[in-house]
Amino acid sequence: MEFYYPNWNNDMWRIAGLIFFQDKDHFVNASEKRFCKDSIIGFLQEKGIALFDTATAVRRLQDNASDKFLEVVQPTDIPALLRRLPVCKAIATTGQKATDTLCACFSVAEPKVGDFTEFVFEGRSMRLYRMPSSSRAYPLALEKKAAAYRIMYQDLELV
Repeated sequence: MEFYYPNWNNDMWRIAGLIFFQDKDHFVNASEKRFCKDSIIGFLQEKGIALFDTATAVRRLQDNASDKFLEVVQPTDIPALLRRLPVCKAIATTGQKATDTLCACFSVAEPKVGDFTEFVFEGRSMRLYRMPSSSRAYPLALEKKAAAYRIMYQDLELV
């Protein structure tokens, strides 16, 4: 799947399925072991959820998917994105590298996993949420990850 969180072993779309549809397989095509991109995009558009990378160029320092071994070569211009999204009131990160990048961008303290830090961007009150990684390599049960994400979505009045 050419989209965000495409890896079958990543639980992001199972987390969303549990929270919004009470079904971890809501976005799953089990027979093909893939996620249903069109359903995911429709859901995100309906809810007003945008996804983007915190870096437009990275260098992988080791041959694995760990954020620990990524070097940000070119960070994304997040302020420019926010200017194009005037009703955006929160940003959520799912990994340490993205969190570090955004904390540096906005000069804010790093929130604990499952919590947020408030900041002001050009007069707009914002929140930076630090969510648990949706990777199965992150040692937390799917239901507990979903519980953390549910709190964020409830705070943002999306569920």
